[in-house]
Amino acid sequence: MNTGRLNITLPSDVMENIKDVKNKSAFIADVIREHLNKEKKQKLMGLLQEGYIATKKEDKKITAEWGHTIGDGIA
Repeated sequence: MNTGRLNITLPSDVMENIKDVKNKSAFIADVIREHLNKEKKQKLMGLLQEGYIATKKEDKKITAEWGHTIGDGIA
């Protein structure tokens, strides 16, 4: 894996909480990845929600048009 160097400053309480972590670089990288993945998922959920809202009327129309097929023996 390619790596780069980054010098950062952390608050004292954060430093105290990670003082026993053996590989701080790997730990910080994992936390950043987790945070970015969480943001990505939240953005995707927002886009999906927008899509569902945008197609709500069409979905109801299709359901009404095909509602008669419910209970036609297809399991």
